[in-house]
Amino acid sequence: MTLTYEIRKRLKSSAAPILGLLAISYFSYHLIEGDRGLFAYLKLQQEVQKETAQLRLTEIEKTKLEKRIKLLDPENLDLDMLDERARDVLGLSGPDELVIYSK
Repeated sequence: MTLTYEIRKRLKSSAAPILGLLAISYFSYHLIEGDRGLFAYLKLQQEVQKETAQLRLTEIEKTKLEKRIKLLDPENLDLDMLDERARDVLGLSGPDELVIYSK
């Protein structure tokens, strides 16, 4: 009877530290691997950097297109741009020009 009493006594006294250790382990794991953990945060930061770079490229392309549009403004018409667009849209060329089609 003293052996079972001693085992029960030690189990009761070690149950709280074991449960505490398990709780700390559980929360530590989810702090690193969870949906909102460290690795998820790093992955999101990487995606943000990628999308920021894509935004910069899109803004550069937008400014290029805006410059081309300004050249076709009726108040300040650039004849070279008008000629280029007419040739592109209508498929026209001069008699002394060679046309090369590419995709």
